[in-house]
Amino acid sequence: MNPFEYDALPGRVVFGAGRRHEVGAEAQRLGVRRILLIADGHDLTFVDEVVKCLGDLCVGVFTDVVQHVPLEQAKHVRDLATASRATATVTLGGGSATGFGKAVSLTHAIPQIAIPTTYAGSELTPIWGLTDGEHKKTGRDLVVLPKVVIYDPELTLGLPVAIAGPSGMNALAHAVEGLYGPGNNPLMTALALESVSVLSTHLPLMSASPSDLEERSHVLYGAYLAGAVLAVVGTALHHKTCHVLGGLYGLDHGKMNAVVLPHALAFNAPAIPEAYDRLSTVLGGDAAQQLYDLARTLGTPSSLASIGMPRDGVAVAAALIAHEAAANVRPISVEQATTLLNDCLAGERPG
Repeated sequence: MNPFEYDALPGRVVFGAGRRHEVGAEAQRLGVRRILLIADGHDLTFVDEVVKCLGDLCVGVFTDVVQHVPLEQAKHVRDLATASRATATVTLGGGSATGFGKAVSLTHAIPQIAIPTTYAGSELTPIWGLTDGEHKKTGRDLVVLPKVVIYDPELTLGLPVAIAGPSGMNALAHAVEGLYGPGNNPLMTALALESVSVLSTHLPLMSASPSDLEERSHVLYGAYLAGAVLAVVGTALHHKTCHVLGGLYGLDHGKMNAVVLPHALAFNAPAIPEAYDRLSTVLGGDAAQQLYDLARTLGTPSSLASIGMPRDGVAVAAALIAHEAAANVRPISVEQATTLLNDCLAGERPG
């Protein structure tokens, strides 16, 4: 067994149907008294519910949430946190809402209670991201790690399959990279494999029966495990690629994950034979090909071209990916990154 290090991250998880209604009690448990609610605003019914649950604790609501946390919008929410004298945030929504909460924590050093409505996983990590122009900058700081995460599968029932599928592939990507990322250890390997097993089994069942709360619960549980893995292990080629493409071209994060994951994994396969074999065993066949087929079963886009990446953008992106992923388990050259992106643009099944 290889030597390893493991720092357990602090935090509290509350999981179960209907448990969003406990957000006020969780806030009081933290001892906070002035809360800024940050929500993506797609379902105002849930926003109103959370405001009601918080009662007098809620001192402001911010709903101008967009993907990739642009620096200018982050400044707006930070200014609101200052003006409202918020001592904590509650975030309601996907990874973007969580990201805006982290942006506030990064500058104001106040705690966050996260209530995810997708399978993003970022609610469990100390990883933050901000986009300035065409560059997405990420970093790690324990100050942005949410203190409490409330997982309520009822909140995912209204998530359309067209969004749930890519979001689920995003969660799978967290688990897959957890098998060989820079902070991998035996405990994270066990969690990652369990996450892959749960997600690969229940994502198709959830897609076939979107109103089945039990299937939604299984998928949310699998995403929770994947987020826990991401928080400790960190990211590799796959996520570095998605961050570069998101910053350059503003591509949908979940859809990017569905496209890039099989190809990035296929590239890394020669460097991770043991992890690849274990992953293939869980998935029931060649891992990269099985993930490609799973994404098609979920109806996610198969190519970067289909989600808006310009073909003339490959050269710029490839150079950035080779730089950003320099510490990947298998170093990637500009030429190899170009090949990877062209494969993703074409959307063909990995060979």
